[in-house]
This record gives sequence, structure tokens and C-alpha cells, in this order.
Amino acid sequence: MLNRNALEYLSEHGQMEVIEVNGQHYATRQLYKVLEPTPAPLVVRNLSGLVDYLKSEFDKEAPLLVHVVSPTEVTVISSYNNDYARREIIRAEALLPNYRFDFFYDAEDFIIKLLSGFVDIGDRSKLLKVVGNIKEENVRQVGDDGVSQSVVAKTGVATVEDVKVPNPVILAPYRTFVEVDQPESAFVFRMKNGPLAALFEADGGAWRNSAIEAVSSYLAEELFDLIEAEQVVVIA
Repeated sequence: MLNRNALEYLSEHGQMEVIEVNGQHYATRQLYKVLEPTPAPLVVRNLSGLVDYLKSEFDKEAPLLVHVVSPTEVTVISSYNNDYARREIIRAEALLPNYRFDFFYDAEDFIIKLLSGFVDIGDRSKLLKVVGNIKEENVRQVGDDGVSQSVVAKTGVATVEDVKVPNPVILAPYRTFVEVDQPESAFVFRMKNGPLAALFEADGGAWRNSAIEAVSSYLAEELFDLIEAEQVVVIA
């Protein structure tokens, strides 16, 4: 903080004028603080890269705070510097398949998305069976609940009949780092003529908490020795 002598020095050298009003000193120009330089963070794409970096003690800086920001981002930051700002040292950002929820895909694209972007658990095989055996483009509403649908699909070697579309479904898309189990959650599965298919998230975002907890547990286990040595703190 500038004291009165510093203000008077600047005033005498013509850079600014200091005036006094009711016992308070005011400057005629705005001063901007020169901040301490900080390097850009290193960016990795998986949790194992972040763990390896911390275990290597490359920067030899401690203690460090490991913050699980979201299911797809973890940052490692230092303590305060002289400007009371934290330095971000390394960041892990998950690489995920490109799947759009709330969007209708044609049957072929939908099958590819299910096979490449979802773990083979829950109702994935059930969806593949229905969508992969559709015999016509018409999708009909069934019942009086406003949700149930049916399509004409192949159900045997030479059998074609109405098949009720499963709803809701439990799926585990890749939505967090691959080192941890992907969280399962409920989806509303809808179809329309084309045939087109779409998934709508139906768990209110609860899967995010499960994913963050899984990432935190993974890091706490992998960094146990550093945590015990009080070199690293993991928070979510």
C-alpha cells in the first residue's frame, strides 16, 4: 500500500497530484498494481497424467490443493502468492465422445452412438435390440400414459410384430474420466417417424454428484502418500 511519502514523491515528479479533502488524501490519477507473473497451467487429458505429475514432485511446491471442479475437470492450485492469488499448476480435462442428448438421430447413427459412447451395462443392449430390428418408419403411441410407444420390429427369424419401446431406461454414457466407473442414470427414450431416436436426461443432474465423488475417491486413493505427508489436499 502506498503511504503519504510515496504519494508526495509521485506528485513532486509530475506524474500525479495529491490533494487533501477533510483530512483524506486523494490522487488525481488511477494507479494500477503490477501483478506477480504466473505461468500458464499444464493441461492433461486424464487423471493418471495428473497423478503422475504430482507424484513426480516436478515443481517441488507444497502444499497443493487438488480441486475436483466437475465430472470433467480437475485443477491443482498452489497457496496464495504475494498478490493473494492462487497459481493454477496443472489441469485435467476429460476427453469424451460427442453425444447430444435431447436430439433425434436416425436409427443407424443412434446405434453407432450407443456402441461408441455408452458402457455396456444397464439397458443398452435392450435399446440396441429394438432400434436395430425396426422394420418400418412409423412410431405409434401406446396406452394412455402419454409416454409408451411401439414400433414394428423383427422379433424372431421370420417374425415381425409390434414391440413396445422401453421407457425409461438406465444407461451409463461416458461423461467423466475413463479411470473411474461411469455413473448410471435414468433417461427417457423417445422415437418418432423416420425412424428417429433420442435420449433425454431424467435424473435431474444427480449423476454429476456421483461422478465427482468417484473422481475424488480415485484421487484420494492414488495420492494417499502425498495426502498423508500433507503435501496435497483433495477437495470436491
